[in-house]
Amino acid sequence: MRVDGQPYRTIWVAGDGKTVEIIDQTLLPHRFATIQLRTLDDAAHAIKSMQVRGAPLIGAAAAYGICLAVNADPSDEALDRAYDTLLATRPTAVNLRWALDNMRAHLRNLPRDRRVAAAYARAHDICEDDVAINSAIGDHGLTMLREIAARKKQRPLNILTHCNAGWLAAVDWGTALAPIYKAQDSGLPVHVWVDETRPRNQGMSLTAWELGQHGVKHTVIADNVGGHLMQHGMVDLAIVGTDRTTARGDVCNKIGTYLKALAAKDNDVPFYVALPSPTIDWRLDDGIRDIPIEQRDGEELSHISGRLPDGSVVRVDISPPGSAMANFAFDVTPAHLITGLITERGICRASADGLRTMFPDRVSGN
Repeated sequence: MRVDGQPYRTIWVAGDGKTVEIIDQTLLPHRFATIQLRTLDDAAHAIKSMQVRGAPLIGAAAAYGICLAVNADPSDEALDRAYDTLLATRPTAVNLRWALDNMRAHLRNLPRDRRVAAAYARAHDICEDDVAINSAIGDHGLTMLREIAARKKQRPLNILTHCNAGWLAAVDWGTALAPIYKAQDSGLPVHVWVDETRPRNQGMSLTAWELGQHGVKHTVIADNVGGHLMQHGMVDLAIVGTDRTTARGDVCNKIGTYLKALAAKDNDVPFYVALPSPTIDWRLDDGIRDIPIEQRDGEELSHISGRLPDGSVVRVDISPPGSAMANFAFDVTPAHLITGLITERGICRASADGLRTMFPDRVSGN
């Protein structure tokens, strides 16, 4: 995708062949800046502090975190320490563990003198696979958007999304926004209702920013407006991303997703989830019972950043003194509220049968 007309991905290897560079997403939308990751601790901090975030990008960043660790020390002990350090950064997105398992399995039986080159090659492949997966999601989603648009008398197609599931959440293209970018590029008129997505405001600060960079028409709304828009026929469909999906199709995504799904169900609005296969946790069935829900620092709820008229960016406390803060980062949307899962292999029902049909090569427990 592009920033001010220049092509970017969210993560890449610098010219020295070892240093990893990322877009610092904590500075957006007020400032666009890239930073360098040189050590395992740098990578762990970037994931934990959400300089990189979004399930696919977390996996890619973890893979490169292993590269940085192996570059410093290629021993088995260092590899295991890196695995444990990175796994502890974020508990909910399954891509993190998937990428770490992939990297460790790939490197474990290699001689130490081959591990550095092999690590960087494998991390590169993980990134390229992510781009291909999300581009394919965009293609399948575009077909669905065209079918819905063909039944709609007036244009544009009004799509509601929640949080950020665009290219900033992946290596490129994104998940929920990939069909929207494909629609924009193909000339299909679309307009996006962008939930602000409290408490971190990823919709306001990330989704709206990247849609603007791509020229996609959009409007930011408060999180609680979506149901009202659906009641008045102003939403044609909703598309969201996912951080972890169970083998029976329950979807864990940014807090507030469940409420959007309820509103969509009540108003007969199609509710789709863009689902890259690495976010499927084939070990789990019951998302409400089994998926760990990250609880983050209450300061994300009590404080907010903004730009003053002079251009300076400040962070202010908006809470009453002494009030407790509960900051649940994700919720689970049961499969029965989901119209369909948009995967890189096509669109399927949100069910165990639907997922097994789409991914017959995967079985529960793997």
